[in-house]
Amino acid sequence: MEKIVNELLKEELYYEKLENGLEVYFMPKKGFTKKYAVLATNYGSNDLEFIPINESEKMVVNAGIAHFLEHKMFEQPDGGNAFDKFSKWGANANAFTNFTMTAYLFSATEYFYECLEHLIDYVQTPYFTDENVEKEKGIIEQEIKMYNDDPEWNVFFNSLKAMYLNHPTRIDIAGTVESIYKITKEELYKCYNTFYNPANMILFVVGDLDSEEVFENVKKANHKEIKKLDKEIIRFYPEEPKEVKEKEIVEKFPISMPMFSICFKDDKVNLEGKELLRYEGMTDILTDMLFKKGSDIYEALYMQGLITPSFGAGFSSQIDYAYTSIGGESNDPHKVKEIIMTYLDKFKEEGLDKEAFERTKKKHIGNFIKYFDSVTFIANNFITYKFKGINLLDYVEVIKDITFEEVTGRLQDHFKEENCVISIAEPR
Repeated sequence: MEKIVNELLKEELYYEKLENGLEVYFMPKKGFTKKYAVLATNYGSNDLEFIPINESEKMVVNAGIAHFLEHKMFEQPDGGNAFDKFSKWGANANAFTNFTMTAYLFSATEYFYECLEHLIDYVQTPYFTDENVEKEKGIIEQEIKMYNDDPEWNVFFNSLKAMYLNHPTRIDIAGTVESIYKITKEELYKCYNTFYNPANMILFVVGDLDSEEVFENVKKANHKEIKKLDKEIIRFYPEEPKEVKEKEIVEKFPISMPMFSICFKDDKVNLEGKELLRYEGMTDILTDMLFKKGSDIYEALYMQGLITPSFGAGFSSQIDYAYTSIGGESNDPHKVKEIIMTYLDKFKEEGLDKEAFERTKKKHIGNFIKYFDSVTFIANNFITYKFKGINLLDYVEVIKDITFEEVTGRLQDHFKEENCVISIAEPR
């Protein structure tokens, strides 16, 4: 077991890679009542083409299968549901699938080790039959249709469809009604056996616990028959051009005020580790400076009655794609975009405020340190970053080192008209 100490954050982290390849991390939080664990696989909705374990030919699977697999993991061979035991022990359990990751988690104040053993056990016990797979299709169909009726969700996804020509991030995480009805038991097992191998997974535990006891319980719960992957999983992603696919998508919904999402597609991708963290950090600081409440852009839009307090912006990045999104409600989304572009050109010409940069950087560092009072934040963000080759504990060190000149350069190369798209939901 390796012990990592971050003097700046005054945090300890224990780490061990088990024989089956599972990476286990534990962060002690003395005095905390809540204990939290998340077991995640480096596998999400974007992973549609890969070479299955013990095979040599590429396989192309149906869209939505990672999300479908997450649903099926709760069904147990005895006919029960994995959530039932968590409820019996008073724990809160959940799971989620996003573009790049699937995670299973719980929080508890009592019976923690019983819950931890159950978490590992059910995630390592797939049970797919023709009957239970068919039954799930109707459930997921209803979920897809529910999201298809959600204007906010569609505004977001249409902006992805406008930006990306080939990248699978333009495909809904749940897939389509057509794609999920093609999913078979055999396809699910191939995805499970490839991506749910412990060597492709991370377990993170945080709380007022003993490190030796945590690792002992994890080793005891692991299914000994699961063998470590003998080579890295080979995944395939289509070539994505730098240009956006289309500049605008407009759809109508039963709403009273239009919603919009203005996005800037990033053309600097395939970064990871500290380089990606630095890139994220400078873009987050810049986005905050430009669009936060009280900024010049926000005030100009608000004083003209063009936005509501729902207006906001953020940067999203993975190793192979990234974008900044600006969204909210407005009676004139095109005017909002026009004013934003005018201000961006003004800042490019006249420069940014260096004092505002220093304040914003300090705010980001302060907020990050404050979030370390949340076991949920620590666990979920640690794993999300780890799959991008980043150690969450490096955050403050990297952000402190970002310069005003870097952020100014980022303004010039990221916020360009040719990389910009707008998605609008209009009242029907």
